[in-house]
Amino acid sequence: MIFLQLFWEFFKTGLFAVGGGMATIPFLYDLSDKTGWFTHADLANMIAVSESTPGPIGVNMATYVGYITGMRELGVFGALLGAVTATIGLITPAVIIIMVVAAFLKSFRDNKYVNSAFYGLRPASTGLIAAAGLSVAAANFFPEAYTLAGFNWKGAILFVVLAVLTNIKKLSKVHPIVFIGLSALVGAVFSM
Repeated sequence: MIFLQLFWEFFKTGLFAVGGGMATIPFLYDLSDKTGWFTHADLANMIAVSESTPGPIGVNMATYVGYITGMRELGVFGALLGAVTATIGLITPAVIIIMVVAAFLKSFRDNKYVNSAFYGLRPASTGLIAAAGLSVAAANFFPEAYTLAGFNWKGAILFVVLAVLTNIKKLSKVHPIVFIGLSALVGAVFSM
């Protein structure tokens, strides 16, 4: 039963998260609150890992949620089944839509209503991505409470340092993996 629920929840996420993987984050916060499969702190960690691993962030997070949920249910076999189920649930709406669009590509290509609909989706996509960014910032800067006492000063300092370093002309040509590695190192030092 949990695997059907995994598929359905990620199918809905894939259907309505217009704008790419970052647009799935608000849906995942809601999923966390609704199902309890993972916490907001887990989600912040998933975002960090998904951003630094190959592949689309939405698919990486769906795979991870399916993995941990399936692991709790049936062990290693459940983890694999959960990962595959959640991932397929997330990508199925896109596959269906692409197949429909490809079938009618000629008639859609110059249709003013379709062009208007896609133009209208731009603000929705931008809003979802902005909400995801604000959610991630809130989870990182205020991990325990939305008060000044709960403010993550170390995370804020790291953010400012990275923002400055990545905008220095000479350092902007450095590969992003270097900054990811340095951030991981600083995070490990700060957590000791």
